[in-house]
Amino acid sequence: MDFLITTLLNALTLISILMLVGLGLAISFGLMNVTNLAHGEFVTVGAFAVYFVQSMGGSFWLGLAAAPIAGAVVGCILECHLYSRPVSTVLATWGVSLILQQGLELTFGLGAKPVTPPIEGTLDLVFTVYPAYRLILIGIAMLTLLGVILLISRTPFGLDIRTVIQNREMAEGVGINTRRTYAIAFTFGAAIAGLAGGLVAPLAIVLPQMGVNYLANAFFVVIVGGVGSIGGLVAGSVFVGGLTSILNYQISPSLAQAIVLLAAIVAVRLRPNGLFNGASR
Repeated sequence: MDFLITTLLNALTLISILMLVGLGLAISFGLMNVTNLAHGEFVTVGAFAVYFVQSMGGSFWLGLAAAPIAGAVVGCILECHLYSRPVSTVLATWGVSLILQQGLELTFGLGAKPVTPPIEGTLDLVFTVYPAYRLILIGIAMLTLLGVILLISRTPFGLDIRTVIQNREMAEGVGINTRRTYAIAFTFGAAIAGLAGGLVAPLAIVLPQMGVNYLANAFFVVIVGGVGSIGGLVAGSVFVGGLTSILNYQISPSLAQAIVLLAAIVAVRLRPNGLFNGASR
């Protein structure tokens, strides 16, 4: 029972991280149809924001508050250039990712950067004990997801986003400023990715290249779950995060990643519209 609960909580931790990273990518990929290869660097920027604040004597929570701001600033700058160069988006975002990696390396130097969690130790959950910070991470991720769902389903801006996703031309015809909607949505997605980076920083090796791993898994999550759907995002996160967590106990991480990729390809082949978006056609 102890092993089972620990495995489930580890899976839930990874699922929570992937949901946050994938949420930002789902906004840019699903709303704007932008293949943003620099999305992983938003995660990296958020992690380095927490490290920088702590290295200056600030608390983890102050760094976590700065993480989404840092991601939003980088995302806002990038979005302005993406909009003017839609044809070369893949090449441009790949170049930006390399520039950001080298920029962070020149600024902070080589080597992993330590980030201290705000709470040390474990909590007794009756059947097992589990690191307290991981439980906090899961809680923050779930609250963030709930906030995004409420934003999209209950606010005028959320209605604009849903309208643009369904039909951009119709949205423009009824007076929605799609350019403004794109800019805010992309920046918001970058901020969520920055938050994910800040949350994962105490658990990960904070390096300028850390975002690459999260980028690949985020694309798996969005494509497997179904583009443009919060339910699809959750389904994709559970699929990728749960399978990865289970496999990591049995085999090496590299082989586990390869099997997850193969499983994602099979899932997309069987259900090209996504796990949440109905049967394949």
